[in-house]
Amino acid sequence: MKKLFLIITILNLLASCGNKKTETVKEEEHHEEAPGTIVSLTEEQIKTAGIQLGTIELKNLQTSIKANGMLSVPNENKAFITSVNSGVIKTLLIHPGKYVKKGQVVATIVNPDVANLQQQLQTVNAQISLAEIEYKRQRELVAGDAAPLKNVQRVQTELATLRVTRNSLQKQLSAMGISASSVGRGNIITTLTITAPISGTVSNVIAQIGSNVDPSTPLAEIVNNSRLHLDLFVFEKDLPRLHANQTIHFTLTNNPGKEYDAQIYSIGTAFANETKTVPIHAVVMGDKTGLIEGMNITAVISIGTNVVPAVPTEAIVNSQGQDYIFVLTTAEEEHHEEGEKEEGHEEKEAGHKEGESHATTNFERIAVIKGATDVGYTEVKLLKDLPPQTKIITKGAFFALAKMTNTGGHEH
Repeated sequence: MKKLFLIITILNLLASCGNKKTETVKEEEHHEEAPGTIVSLTEEQIKTAGIQLGTIELKNLQTSIKANGMLSVPNENKAFITSVNSGVIKTLLIHPGKYVKKGQVVATIVNPDVANLQQQLQTVNAQISLAEIEYKRQRELVAGDAAPLKNVQRVQTELATLRVTRNSLQKQLSAMGISASSVGRGNIITTLTITAPISGTVSNVIAQIGSNVDPSTPLAEIVNNSRLHLDLFVFEKDLPRLHANQTIHFTLTNNPGKEYDAQIYSIGTAFANETKTVPIHAVVMGDKTGLIEGMNITAVISIGTNVVPAVPTEAIVNSQGQDYIFVLTTAEEEHHEEGEKEEGHEEKEAGHKEGESHATTNFERIAVIKGATDVGYTEVKLLKDLPPQTKIITKGAFFALAKMTNTGGHEH
């Protein structure tokens, strides 16, 4: 009996130790809590990570239509530089990228054949002078019954024919840039000037010095980018919400950093290229610096005046399927273990002894629900009320999340 009692006593003691060990493990597991919601960053960390602060803004995102398109210039604002006469290029005064004004000389050509037209004009001018004298003389003879009336009529007809010929020659020479009055004074030239038909920037130069040109061969092309248009393509379901004079905000697809504005002036009445999209035409407003015909753009068409709270898209981070933003707070970083508190206290004292600065800025992780995303901003629905103009991390939030995740909310 004594042996049996001893065995039972030992088993009870072992069971008691096992329960204490289990409780100890559970207690330790209880202390290993999930990371806190506060993260502390030093001034050096904030500077190194490029962290920037801002506020939750009101943006017109939810009531907008997103569309893709391209910048274009209407045909009336593009022109080819051509010569009205054939010849050989003597001088070329333009190059790609140069701005020219309407009527500015851009090239000269040489054509000896134009001397014949000038010679004909001089001859006709002389014939007209003689015909006018003869017409006056015949009228005097008729008035004195010294000549028949038909002589006056004949000279009058010849004079009218010569004047028509002169007018035709003057028009031809004027189209070539040759002054009829200069030809009338005996000046004959064989070098013709070519001028710019519109004001704009030279986009392409085709000819070169010494090459032959004719009216069907363009020398260069001019584009007036001050009249840039926006060609967008929207789906038919969005057409009822569009109208003329609506404002469009757009960015370049390859450079979304700057936003531009445009205004709708025309809505297409047919589908484009056998698709279910309809072309929308808008004129670009304001500053057009950096915009060139053919650039791809991403646009947001405003269809209402309602605004929603939004933050820069990079201000939102995701952790374990939940979206968060980081809010500036005066709360301190949480610590759960006494050993860590004592260790942190000792480190802090050591730091003060060495003269180091431990100034930190605290941020609280706040859960949000994402909404529409447009032009670099995303709508957010807060799961916790915040005071107006609360400061948040708008750039570098990923660094704050990484520090919080790596330290488990305990690092000083």
